[in-house]
Amino acid sequence: MKKFYRLAGYIVLVGIAISMLYPFFAMLNLSLVPNNEIFNQGGKLFYSPLTVENYTNVFEKIPLWKYFANSLFVALVTTIGQVLISVLAGYAFARLNFKFRNEIFLLVLITMLIPPQVNIIPLFFLMRQLHWINTYQALIVPGLFGGFGIFMMRQYFLGFPKDLEESARIDGCNIMTGFFKIVLPLAVPAVATLGIFTFVTTWNSFLWPLIVTNTETMRTLPVGLAIFKGSFREITLWGDLLACSAICTLPVVGVFLLGKRYFINDIMQGGVKE
Repeated sequence: MKKFYRLAGYIVLVGIAISMLYPFFAMLNLSLVPNNEIFNQGGKLFYSPLTVENYTNVFEKIPLWKYFANSLFVALVTTIGQVLISVLAGYAFARLNFKFRNEIFLLVLITMLIPPQVNIIPLFFLMRQLHWINTYQALIVPGLFGGFGIFMMRQYFLGFPKDLEESARIDGCNIMTGFFKIVLPLAVPAVATLGIFTFVTTWNSFLWPLIVTNTETMRTLPVGLAIFKGSFREITLWGDLLACSAICTLPVVGVFLLGKRYFINDIMQGGVKE
C-alpha cells in the first residue's frame, strides 16, 4: 500500500512539474516561430517552422545587450553586497552581546512589515538630493540592505552548533577568525540560498529601475522589455516579445539550476548537530 501511495505521489508531482514547465517551454518554442505564424500553430507541442529571426529583430530594434549588461551588473553587485551585510549583521545579532541588540533587531523586523511601495517616494527624493538619479548607485545602494536577509541569517546562526566556535576559541582563534574559517564555510548553503533569492528579486525588479532611470544607457532588462512592448502601435509582434522575454528569463533559470542544491533543506548538512 505504501508503494501505491508513493507512486501516486510521484505521478502528482510529475503532473505539477509538467504544468509549470510547459508555459516556459511554449515561450521558448514560440519565440522561434515567425510572427505571422504564431497564431496558426493551434495546440501543437512542437511548433514549426523555426527561425532565429525574432531574436535578431530584437537586437536590431533595441540595445538589448546594454539592458542585459545593466541588469547583470546591478543584480550581481546588489547580491554580493546584501549577502555580505546580511551575513555579518545576522551573526552579530545571533552571537554578540551589545547594548540594545534586541531593540535594534526589532526595528529590522519592522522594516519587513513595510510595503516596498511606501518607501519609493522618500527614496526617490533622497536619490535626487544625492544627485544619483539615472546612476548605478540609485539602482544598487537601496537594495543592499534587506531585513529578510538579516533575519534569515540570524535564524541560521542561532541554530549553528556553538561547540564548533568554542573549540576554535580554545585553539586560539578570535571571534573574527573563527567566523571566517569555521562558521562561514559551513554556512555556504544558507549564504547561497540568500544569494539566489536576492539575485532573482533584483533581476526581476521593475518599478524602482523604471522610476530612477530615464535614458536607454541605464535601463535594466525588465524596463527595456516594458518599453519595447509599449512601442507597438497597431500590431503586436509577439514573436519579438517572446524572444525578449526568453532572454530575460534564461539567466534566472541558470542561477536557480546552479544553486538549487543549496536550498534550505541542505543548510545544516555540513554542520554538527548539538
